[in-house]
Amino acid sequence: MKVHFVGAGPGDPDLLTVKAQRLLKDCRICIYAGSLVSPQVLALVPEGAEKHDSAGLDLEQITALFADAQARDIDVVRLHTGDPSIYGAIGEQMNELDKLGIEYDIVPGVSSFQAAAAALKTELTAPEVSQTIILTRTSGRTPMPSEQDLDALARTHATLCIFLSAHKLKDVARTLANHYGQDCPAAVIYRATWPDELIVQGTLADIAEKIDNAGIKKTAMILVGRALSRSIPVSKLYDPAFSHEFRAGRQ
Repeated sequence: MKVHFVGAGPGDPDLLTVKAQRLLKDCRICIYAGSLVSPQVLALVPEGAEKHDSAGLDLEQITALFADAQARDIDVVRLHTGDPSIYGAIGEQMNELDKLGIEYDIVPGVSSFQAAAAALKTELTAPEVSQTIILTRTSGRTPMPSEQDLDALARTHATLCIFLSAHKLKDVARTLANHYGQDCPAAVIYRATWPDELIVQGTLADIAEKIDNAGIKKTAMILVGRALSRSIPVSKLYDPAFSHEFRAGRQ
């Protein structure tokens, strides 16, 4: 018996990995992350399979489901949104599985920050502008380490992908504008790849007002950084004068 932690991706079932699709179509027990999992993805689970919505469960109850499946020698698909390794709380679940002696593996998925960048048709890195991407969130019930608060991260001028923070965008924009400038590009992508996907673009000066008007309060990715602009330097990679292992430069 094994537990498969599977990344459901951002929502579009076509963005599931081949392995994730196979596991979902063959599974007999699926524990899924509530309404955050796209119904189209959940529809891949066989009709007769057991389905457990983890939104209403605590760790002890989830562990009890694992133990019950172990007693019946049935594999479990533990379906998390995006990629399980990012804000998936899988570490604590794996600790419980270790105690039970249950084997497990992880099937990665496309994260919402990647889906958001694709929806924007943008690159998150740009030559001489930003060669670093930071995945973060604002504090809530889960506090942030002080050295990782938004003001500290903003000093890097990296491209920021901010999870779970749309409801605090006014404070986020105010903090970031002190380091990136009011005119820095910013975007909010609501439910990237879902049928009701919504993209709101602006700057740190106006993005909060724009998402207020759009009624977005959750299930959205915030992207901020100068790399989001199309007015960026050209890379050396395809510069005709630049030589590398596979191509000689020409003048």
